[in-house]
Amino acid sequence: MITAEQHEKLRGWFAGRLPDDLFESLGEVTVDREEITVIGRIPEPRLAESASDAEREAAVGSRIQEFRERTRDARVAVAREAEHRFGKKVSWGVECGGERALFTHVAAPVMTRLRQPQRQVLDTLIAAGVARSRSDALAWCVRLVERHADDWLAELRDSLEHVQRVRAQGPDAPGPVADEAGPEDTPTDG
Repeated sequence: MITAEQHEKLRGWFAGRLPDDLFESLGEVTVDREEITVIGRIPEPRLAESASDAEREAAVGSRIQEFRERTRDARVAVAREAEHRFGKKVSWGVECGGERALFTHVAAPVMTRLRQPQRQVLDTLIAAGVARSRSDALAWCVRLVERHADDWLAELRDSLEHVQRVRAQGPDAPGPVADEAGPEDTPTDG
């Protein structure tokens, strides 16, 4: 986890480094231990006001695909530079016409030990056809918590940031950090 200031510097780096004509605007820059996800807004396709929902959906899907193909080289160049600088993979996504699409992004494996009551929850989701495997069921549970606990998670992240600031002022503090990538600023992968 990084502090708000480190996140602002990371977002600023992308805002300054991205070609001016890549996005209409920079939407989100999200970071965790493995990945930086950059989401930008792209223009909606121009359609007649009488266009059906199916026509709008197809046009937005085509616009996103066209953007992905046309901008691949520019995005790869920025991603390589950022991966070298911050030691994390960079993934991309766009928002267009109320739709959000993520391009290839990291799906990091997470290992855990569960007792029988927790395994039974996952097995029930599998039996009900909600998930194909325990891994899928666990991912489904995480998405459900994420959807319904946004405020609580935001407050928890704010509290963690405060703890990091207090720790940084303690007697064992390492001193100023040389790179704005945060506590995990040593490259771990290319």
